[in-house]
Amino acid sequence: MIPRINKLTVLDNYILYVEFDDGYKVKYDVMDDINTLPAFRSLIDVYGLFQQAQLDTSRTCVYWNDEIDLASDSIYEYGTAA
Repeated sequence: MIPRINKLTVLDNYILYVEFDDGYKVKYDVMDDINTLPAFRSLIDVYGLFQQAQLDTSRTCVYWNDEIDLASDSIYEYGTAA
């Protein structure tokens, strides 16, 4: 089952705080993706873009634009328990 996001908070230093429907809470460091995925570089290069993170209607994806998104299952698996 794909984990659904209940709450998304954008923190400083390219960190997302995410709460899932099952109560699991993580901090996810987007800097790892920025350093490895070329499209994510815009989160640094475009002023204020990182703070515009949104949750899609299915609550299974965090996205910034048509090119940059993160699946909830990746955040769930690779985030650090908070």
